Amino acid sequence: MTEPHWHGLAFLALLGLLGWWSQAEYFGFELLTEIAVFAILAMSLDLIAGYAGMVSLGHAALFGTGAYAYAWLGGVLGVPAPLAMLGATVGTGLVALLVGMVAVRVEGIFFIMITLGFGQMGYEFFFQNSTMGGDDGFYGISRLDLSSIGIEMTDPASFALFAMIAMGFVYVLLAWLLATPLGAVLCGLHANPKRFRALGLRVSLYRTAGFAVAGSVAGFAGSLSAQHTLFIAPNLLNWTTSGEVLVMVILGGLGTLVGPLIGAASIVFLRHELSGLTDYWGAILGGFLILVVLSRQNGMVGALSALAKLAKPGGRDA
Repeated sequence: MTEPHWHGLAFLALLGLLGWWSQAEYFGFELLTEIAVFAILAMSLDLIAGYAGMVSLGHAALFGTGAYAYAWLGGVLGVPAPLAMLGATVGTGLVALLVGMVAVRVEGIFFIMITLGFGQMGYEFFFQNSTMGGDDGFYGISRLDLSSIGIEMTDPASFALFAMIAMGFVYVLLAWLLATPLGAVLCGLHANPKRFRALGLRVSLYRTAGFAVAGSVAGFAGSLSAQHTLFIAPNLLNWTTSGEVLVMVILGGLGTLVGPLIGAASIVFLRHELSGLTDYWGAILGGFLILVVLSRQNGMVGALSALAKLAKPGGRDA
């Protein structure tokens, strides 16, 4: 379960991003939007990997499916953007439901390999699909139109703020979900699935439900990504994207919900800053990840939690 003090940390992180937004310029707005999109995607992965214990390497395929679904509904069929976002979210959830019905039958490395296989199938489908641009990608994507309420979404500042608000909404939604019986069961399945089977619960049903919810959130992130870049390509679905998002979750803290937010912000910021200093920025980022893992804490959030305990009177003896 998500601990209450982590909600406070999430609130502080959001305030920090909003403070950055208030002082940012064009490039800063682009970074903030990227952070918000990847934070939503990372939180959706953390729901199944950190809480339910289902590590997926096919999550980027759901992300890309949401992006392509939004582009197809809006750009090809002419569906209004709000309905296209809803369709992309629900449609990706249905795809995840079908994938989950197969994938959750196995556990551990076998689950990872099945999700990787489905992910590569999705990548090849869009790579070869000439209707959606194939390997050249898909152009002509439009953003949500909020001009009726005085918000111009073509303005980078407005879209960045919208993406951060969406990120906060997803955090609250997932925190609420984890407080429901479904969330309790998902956490329990991670800890001791045999006990739940002994109680007569259909473990595969709950895992499939969790996978479908995570897929819907990933699809929503994909629809935001498509609106951000106004262009999508099959590399969105590649397993390397799944690996990058998994790194964000691990770096921030598995099973904390706020961890993916902090991990996404750290990776996006460090990637852009380090790439401007050296061509070997990936090695530096990898070394930082190794140090975090070797600390034997649950990512950055776990390290902060340990420091907070030490700071308390008698904390060193606890």
